[in-house]
Amino acid sequence: MNTKENNFISAVVYLHNDGARAVEFCRMLAGELDAHFQQYEIVAVDDACTDDTVAQLRAWGHEQTAPLTILHMSLYHGLENAMNAGLDAAIGDYVYEFDATEATCPARYIWEAYTTAMQGNDIVSVCPQSLRDGSGLFYKIFNANFPSIYKLRTDAFRLVSRRAVNRVHATSAHLPYRKAAYAASGLKMADLEYDGTLPKRRGGRLGLALDSLALYTDAGFKASIGVTLCMLALAVAELIYTLVVFFTGRPVAGWTTTMFVLTLGFAGLFAVLTIVVKYLALLVDLVFKQQKYLVESIEKIQK
Repeated sequence: MNTKENNFISAVVYLHNDGARAVEFCRMLAGELDAHFQQYEIVAVDDACTDDTVAQLRAWGHEQTAPLTILHMSLYHGLENAMNAGLDAAIGDYVYEFDATEATCPARYIWEAYTTAMQGNDIVSVCPQSLRDGSGLFYKIFNANFPSIYKLRTDAFRLVSRRAVNRVHATSAHLPYRKAAYAASGLKMADLEYDGTLPKRRGGRLGLALDSLALYTDAGFKASIGVTLCMLALAVAELIYTLVVFFTGRPVAGWTTTMFVLTLGFAGLFAVLTIVVKYLALLVDLVFKQQKYLVESIEKIQK
């Protein structure tokens, strides 16, 4: 009796100079999907690989029966934009997102993520119990300023439903940070933990972290408010000091007026900058980049 699931499953895998590891990972992934699902596909996103990653993956694709699609990006886009392209190409009812080919957690979590999704969760993240110091600090700051009941964590991969993919794309034409967009979608999320940690990811994470804080949290506005209050306190102290010197000392001619104007001027400047930052944050929230990515070609490989 066939006990495989009927839902069509897509697995989107990010590739950038992964070499033979990409083939090993896709072989493991195909084995897990084939064991549990009747219909599935693997979408490998070639983010301008310059080594033999694509050649090895293409050779493997011609030798096995799993449907393989290689999405060739026109130029290097980075993780988020490249994965967004892969999500747009995927057609599954549920989509696995693999941001890297390092198999850091047991393969059985691929199926466990699906069973957890069947319990009513639209987004399931498989997360390591241990975090690197830098990642832990970022998530603490992000979650403290993120208006959602769900907290973000470092994850090895995630499984999202088609409803979740459609929901986040309906709210914005561009997704600078998919994890935050899923958490802000209002759909039910769940985390699965495994004993382990993730290896250090490729560069560019700092820029993504800063963009994410600016787009999905009010950390920037709170920071500007804090700077404004500090400058206001300093302005008041300077004003008091100026008046004390004027009435009790012998100030240089024009010194009192100069300090008075400078103090109030800088306080007003920072207050205005706070308002400007708030409006810029709103504009960035409402208008993202319209051109998400550039795809060179789509290559479908099947034995």
